[in-house]
Amino acid sequence: MTQWLTGILVLIGALLMLLAAVGVLRLPDLFTRMQASTKASTLGLACLLAGTALQLAEVSSSIRAVSIGAFLMLTSPVSTHVIARAAYLMRVPLWEGTVVDEWREDAGGEPEAGT
Repeated sequence: MTQWLTGILVLIGALLMLLAAVGVLRLPDLFTRMQASTKASTLGLACLLAGTALQLAEVSSSIRAVSIGAFLMLTSPVSTHVIARAAYLMRVPLWEGTVVDEWREDAGGEPEAGT
């Protein structure tokens, strides 16, 4: 039973990592690419680490896997937010299909038309 569960977790993790790579290649601008790569790769690595911890079934290996997962879950969203904020303040262009820009007034730009 452990083999099946490990296999399923590793397969899900690999598919999420593939989804992150496809998102980086296919999405139109920096901000959507960052969102896809952060969410999918974080969840993918969490599944891979869970599968690894389950397969190795040692306390020290499980603690290492959980530690790596916790560090990634804490740092990845924060670092992505900081990079996205810096890119926005450097005026990296948004996708033409962007409908709402909620940061415009906070960043010192002029308000959107109609507001």
